[in-house]
Amino acid sequence: METWAFAVIILAALSLLLCLGIPIAFSLCGLATIGIFFVWGPKGLYLLFNTAYGESTSFLLLAIPLFILMANFLKFSGIGDDLYEMVYRWMGPLPGGLAVGTVVICALFAAMAGISSVATISMGLIALPSMLKRGYHKNLGVGSIAAGGALGILIPPSIIMILYGAVAEVSIGKLFIGGIIPGILLCAIFVAYILIHAFLRPSDAPPVRQNFTLREKLVSIRGVMLPVLLVIAVLGAIYGGICTPTEASAVGAFGALICALCYRKLNWENLKQALWDTMRLNAMVFWIIIGAISFSHFLAYAEIQGLIQDSILSLEVSPWVILISMQVVFFFLGMFLDPAGIIMITTPIFVPIVTQLGFDPLWFGILFVINMEMAYITPPFGFNLFIMKGVVPPNISMTDIYKSIVPFVFLQAICLALVMIFPDLALWLPGKMITR
Repeated sequence: METWAFAVIILAALSLLLCLGIPIAFSLCGLATIGIFFVWGPKGLYLLFNTAYGESTSFLLLAIPLFILMANFLKFSGIGDDLYEMVYRWMGPLPGGLAVGTVVICALFAAMAGISSVATISMGLIALPSMLKRGYHKNLGVGSIAAGGALGILIPPSIIMILYGAVAEVSIGKLFIGGIIPGILLCAIFVAYILIHAFLRPSDAPPVRQNFTLREKLVSIRGVMLPVLLVIAVLGAIYGGICTPTEASAVGAFGALICALCYRKLNWENLKQALWDTMRLNAMVFWIIIGAISFSHFLAYAEIQGLIQDSILSLEVSPWVILISMQVVFFFLGMFLDPAGIIMITTPIFVPIVTQLGFDPLWFGILFVINMEMAYITPPFGFNLFIMKGVVPPNISMTDIYKSIVPFVFLQAICLALVMIFPDLALWLPGKMITR
């Protein structure tokens, strides 16, 4: 059978399985098994899964369960309440201040957790009722939490960056540091939008009618000092070349445990729940990794991967047209697939093309992560949208949630465009790193 015809059949089969609701990990793993059996026969199965197992047990990927554990310890430490109390006292009296503060909290959670769900759930349960009670429009409140929570995959540490770095063979430490400026930029864009919205439509984001003394404001900072110091320690160790990201993840997990113990919120039940949540999420991520690695190796064995790369490189168009087209592909894939699966499927195909076109794969990785932020809040299957549905009051429908994220998707697209136009936003800080 011709390679192109085989490729069409495989891609059509993958689309069918995903439309039927088969989990992406099992769809990829099943197709890889059937495909390699068809191409090489039974002897190919051992090579396929031996390779997948070898890559999925890479030392670099050890950072994933450790950063997830760090996030879960912080989730049960009560830090969300302390952060919101600080924001309420410092920013509440400003028009739109609670929404602005919520985005800032999400950015801080991103720097502590590495996943989006922690900030989204915490702020959905803590900040949203407070905003709605004080007259905030539901779209602004819900949108700011859903979009702010998505910062968790851009501001380091980031599980998505670890996966991309492992597959693309790009320094994970440099990816972490490269995400800092774009993450701050996107957070600032969100804040600017909320402030402008509050100025133009004051009734949508009224200020809190309660004043606090300077002493009360300063006292609220005390409750968040330990987690902030933990973030500085973890990122500082990576930036200064003291630790690799994997080693820093262990420091972060241990530090988060100490924080939880200091806050006296981590009892035996919470500890068991934190470990269980870590195991469950880690198992899901690694099944996706195993399935996607198997599938990508199958594409390479069947020469489908090379066919796609050659077809794209043979196009007589500007390299920028190809780069922008890749971003469009990522956007549409993000509407239906998990970002981890998208990384494992597309990175082995796209990164060699990007490199041959003269673009930096580190910069391309940051663009990808920003794009995946849009995926987290883009219908129909945006991850944060379903989390929000689980925490919002019953009178807020899924349609309301979809409407709330529209302006924030455009803001994310603006950030993506800025980082594309000015690559130094992602590359300048990694260039200053001290490497081991």
